[in-house]
Amino acid sequence: MVADSGSTIAWLLTATALVMLMTPGVGFFYGGLVRKKNFISMISLSFIAFALVSVQWVLFGYSLAFGQDIGGAIGSLQYLGLNGVSMVSGEGGYPPLLFMIFQLTFAAVTVAIVTSGLAERVKLSSFILFSLLWTTLIYDPISHWVWGGGWLQSMGAIDFAGGMVVHISAGFAALAIALVIGKRAGYGQYSMEPHNIPMTLLGMSLLWFGWFGFNGGSALAANGQAVNAIVVTNTAAAAGALSWMVVSWLKGKPSSLGMVTGAVAGLGTITPAAGYVTPMVALLIGAIAGVVCYKAMLWRIRSGMDESLDAWAVHGVGGFMGTIFAGIFATTAVCSYSGLLEGNVQTFTANVVGAVVVTLFAFIGTYIIAYAIDKTMGLRVSEEEEYVGLDLSQHGETCR
Repeated sequence: MVADSGSTIAWLLTATALVMLMTPGVGFFYGGLVRKKNFISMISLSFIAFALVSVQWVLFGYSLAFGQDIGGAIGSLQYLGLNGVSMVSGEGGYPPLLFMIFQLTFAAVTVAIVTSGLAERVKLSSFILFSLLWTTLIYDPISHWVWGGGWLQSMGAIDFAGGMVVHISAGFAALAIALVIGKRAGYGQYSMEPHNIPMTLLGMSLLWFGWFGFNGGSALAANGQAVNAIVVTNTAAAAGALSWMVVSWLKGKPSSLGMVTGAVAGLGTITPAAGYVTPMVALLIGAIAGVVCYKAMLWRIRSGMDESLDAWAVHGVGGFMGTIFAGIFATTAVCSYSGLLEGNVQTFTANVVGAVVVTLFAFIGTYIIAYAIDKTMGLRVSEEEEYVGLDLSQHGETCR
């Protein structure tokens, strides 16, 4: 036990609040992209995700992710109901209880991102069950593998703030559930344009702001690494916004929606490397992210897949790239880790293995969960309810 570090505790409390803001940010971002009749529903899914995960994490989720390691696969139930999670500072200079709620906000925003794959057509009751099962069976084990002393961490994989844990898992989960639930009625037959782009821009503003806590807070200290993480986060976001704008401009007009989506691509891609790379590398990573994620989105559209809001193209592809980039560009000039460019083949190999395994686990595991729910209670609302809109059919409310 060590004395409290006031600056570290203050910073982690602030970072926790910033990351919490990202969950409604996802709701507003997604809400503006759907049709007006599903606006309330889309925002509500993010709020419901936060509430559900908050309870699950306190009861047993945190223990599964960060409890004593069992065979490298999962944590024990030693922290069931937060038993033994102290409010007194430990070796890091902050209370374990603070670390718990900081990590809770990561789990919640991850579930919110997954809602991209079922927008405008999911039954609320089925979403609640899916969220609880997915957090417990997919997110918690991955979090343990990478951050909680599991097999990937032991292998030497590095993931500063959630390339594997958050972005790969959410992006590929969104793709899997979209394949199970099927396309929206009328998809590809008539226009399904976003109904409120300014709302999406507002959501993106909250996300960009909150991401400083997401990445900067993952240093778990008020120190230079946190500062560097915030600088490279902002740099990659800006580069992603500009590169997406440029490549889309070549095919038409530079839309505001494209720019903010490119910024999210840059943010998601820099996340696993934020504490390990320099600002100039972040500039490169963000620029690549904007182009590659844009191309991934175009491929998804050509393929006819209705992963409605492109979590796969932005978060899944971006998180995968960022995990590989972390294994390549990590430098001892910034942190205690080195990557392939400094001769560390082990870290690079571990990150490649981690990216591939987490992708397969998240996609296949999500598909199984979604398929089981669909075959029992049904994932999707009726055709009539979908036509009326989920705001009215699921919540009894309308957006006037």
